Amino acid sequence: MDAQKPDQTRSVLILYGSETGNAQEVAEELGAVTERLRFATHVSELNQVKPEILFNYTLTIFVVSTTGQGDLPANARTFWKSLLLKRLPPTFLNGVNFASFGLGDSSYPKFNWAVRKLYKRLLQLGANDIYPTGEADQQHPEGLEGTFLPWIADFRKHLLDRHPLPPGQHPIPESVQLPPKWILQLKEGESPVTVPDGTSTTSHADTDEYPGLSNLDHDIRPLPDTLTATLDENRRVTPQNHWQDVRRISLTVSESVPYAPGDMIAITPKTSPTDVQSFLNIMGWNDAADLPISLVPTGDTPSPSPIPGLDSYPQLTLRSLLIDYLDLKAIPRRSFFSTIAHYTNDEMQKERLQEFTNPEYLDELWDYTSRPRRSILEVMHEFDTVKIPWQHAVSVLPVMRARQFSIASGGARKRTVDGRTQFELLVAIVKYQTVIKRIREGVCTKYLWNLRPGSTLRVQLQPGGLNSSIQQLTGSNILIGPGTGIAPLRSMLWEKAALVQAYREQNPGVEPPIGPTVLLYGGRNREADFFFSEEWDELAKLIPFQVLTAFSRDQQKKVYVQDTIRQNFQLFFRLLHELQGSVYICGSSGRMPQAVREALIESFQNGGAPLAGQPYSRAQAEEYLVNMEKVGRYKQETW
Repeated sequence: MDAQKPDQTRSVLILYGSETGNAQEVAEELGAVTERLRFATHVSELNQVKPEILFNYTLTIFVVSTTGQGDLPANARTFWKSLLLKRLPPTFLNGVNFASFGLGDSSYPKFNWAVRKLYKRLLQLGANDIYPTGEADQQHPEGLEGTFLPWIADFRKHLLDRHPLPPGQHPIPESVQLPPKWILQLKEGESPVTVPDGTSTTSHADTDEYPGLSNLDHDIRPLPDTLTATLDENRRVTPQNHWQDVRRISLTVSESVPYAPGDMIAITPKTSPTDVQSFLNIMGWNDAADLPISLVPTGDTPSPSPIPGLDSYPQLTLRSLLIDYLDLKAIPRRSFFSTIAHYTNDEMQKERLQEFTNPEYLDELWDYTSRPRRSILEVMHEFDTVKIPWQHAVSVLPVMRARQFSIASGGARKRTVDGRTQFELLVAIVKYQTVIKRIREGVCTKYLWNLRPGSTLRVQLQPGGLNSSIQQLTGSNILIGPGTGIAPLRSMLWEKAALVQAYREQNPGVEPPIGPTVLLYGGRNREADFFFSEEWDELAKLIPFQVLTAFSRDQQKKVYVQDTIRQNFQLFFRLLHELQGSVYICGSSGRMPQAVREALIESFQNGGAPLAGQPYSRAQAEEYLVNMEKVGRYKQETW
């Protein structure tokens, strides 16, 4: 047998459920590990396969992130539903061997629930787990890698012990480059594409109509499952002297598209033409930059295209590929350094790159990449002897991922006067200085920052994790949303107002059975970042509604949302205990959710008593909150 070819009797299927791309990257890195162990390896998203196919492989590895309230990502839910069919016998997956790895965020109550649910169901159906499940935590000091690297190192040893290579065969060493599964090639006989300003779909206009918004862009990318949206509004809502630029962005689509509070709009940004030109210069790709190209598979059995829909792109060039599809400003993963080490002959730079791939130097990798938020473009400037063949660009550079934004519109605000569907967003423009004194800008918010109204974008409507029933919306609610966390809560408030209005129209003279709502808003300054405050009086005329605030910088002692809860124990106890209301927490995933949780537990202890004279103990208060989670009355959507 060819020493470079995998043994078809040793095969691995790696299936991922990914919301933002992290689980997919982990799955692909696992695929490289199993390929080096000479397993015939296939990597796919979960929804692309049926459970029956698992029998065709020696081993199946599941990589699943958790979204929403302990849910599986959208690209895994069809597969998950197929496992939940009641007719399936407990022997359905007998003979299937599997391992699993989860990605989660411990600031959420249902940390890594998706992989835990999947693991439990696979066992119920008779599958055999061959290795302990790994669980990565976004809050880990060294990020996802902090858990993944030790897990994958031990898992690799386990695989070699369980499935030893035939005598005389050895794993493919890291010094040998795995062949790319897809490569770029020139389209013969076609003329170069003329792109005077870096992209044929962008124009720049200087006008006072929209000060500062100079970029008129029309997105021609054939992105799957997307809508064409027109940008109607891109307005800064914080003062010019405020530390943060927050935008109210309004998008409309001609179709009638239903959506619910908590749903999201996913926007796939573009890389700036200036950054792309810089990269072309570093790589020495200018001669090929504007020649027509196509992406073609290299193997006999092609893996799924890394960029779905790319074959429909009109006149693809290397330049347009870098602008529209590849993320040069991403923070590189460990596997990126492993790959680019193959493209330099400079021994010092090669050695340094290989050090970053060593699990023993994970802290150095973190200090070099994640801590200063160093981008791929910057890495390539520093490791200037690395020269990637342009044909390999797609197998080396990460694909641009869509960024999710909670929809802030609901009820009457879902439609424009002329009947189009409207999506309103509240977007904080990411721009700050890092520990290495460099300015960092968010890829997507930079794309949106100077986009002029009239531009068109390809957007995807995605279900959110709040999943509020009509009963919950019309019941008693506590809504807690510091900063841009107000967006999905505003959607809920307008939706609630629309339900009340519809009830009154159908039942004239009858007061609607609706519970009170308390909005707890947190910000720095009332004058600078009290978003949508002009609407609260109007909403209070439509629904029973009260606003509590916590502005941390408006007085000498800082006040946060958890402090305001402690000042209103009785109110919170009445709404959440006596009236059996629901609580929704939206905003930053840092310390805020845990601090709010603690304050709510204290409110159950100190705000009242389930029986006269018998308040809850600490343990009983915690149990009450956990039970709220179980029945869906405590929901968190943080980022």
